Amino acid sequence: MNSLDDAPKPHFVLIPFMAQGHTIPMIDMAHLLAKHGAMVSFITTPVNAARIQSTIDRARELNIPIRFVPLRLPCAEVGLLDGCENVDEILEKDQVMKMTDAYGMLHKPLVLYLQEQSVPPSCIVSDLCQPWTGDVARELGIPRLMFNGFCAFASLCRYLIHQDKVFENVPDGDELVILPGFPHHLEVSKARSPGNFNSPGFEKFRAKILDEERRADSVVTNSFYELEPLYVDSYQKMIGKRVWTIGPMFLCNT
Repeated sequence: MNSLDDAPKPHFVLIPFMAQGHTIPMIDMAHLLAKHGAMVSFITTPVNAARIQSTIDRARELNIPIRFVPLRLPCAEVGLLDGCENVDEILEKDQVMKMTDAYGMLHKPLVLYLQEQSVPPSCIVSDLCQPWTGDVARELGIPRLMFNGFCAFASLCRYLIHQDKVFENVPDGDELVILPGFPHHLEVSKARSPGNFNSPGFEKFRAKILDEERRADSVVTNSFYELEPLYVDSYQKMIGKRVWTIGPMFLCNT
């Protein structure tokens, strides 16, 4: 019988949403996984890789088993300027959906890349704003874990708001509405609700996110159970799957 040391390392594929607030915690996650003996493939794009070049160089210097994989983002094919690969480079709201379309076109090159690896992927951990990765995981026959940078409180609020269409007939963005299904009385307004973002075509994208959240094998959050046990338990019960609380991930840098 082989010892544990001889067992193959798990291979985590991390796919962030290309915005700094989403990417940074996933870089921290990559370091945490690598420190615990996992192999990590961190999927990015050329422009975004250049923005984290110091992190890439540092990982190489320290021999940390994180492989940063820049895949070409088809910007021109969706009507974006070449090099427009991060949300903070977007100037118009309608470009947000173009960028998400471009991300979705990474499906085929990502599958091809992963199929060529000597160590097959064990699972995909991808940002909730990368719902197309659910199809990739199913094609490869591996689990997809959805990463949500929100705490469990905000995650539960967002899920209930969109599942029950709480603001569908509420024209005033500042009007307070009781949130049904929450574990205690809570009033929220559309203007201050988690995940409130409007852009042409965004409702369809939001519906896809919710659908893939339901289909995901589990959820990963940048929080810790002792901080908000009621909301973690309620969120798990609501979505019917495990919520892994592995935060706060910035502590990996201390």
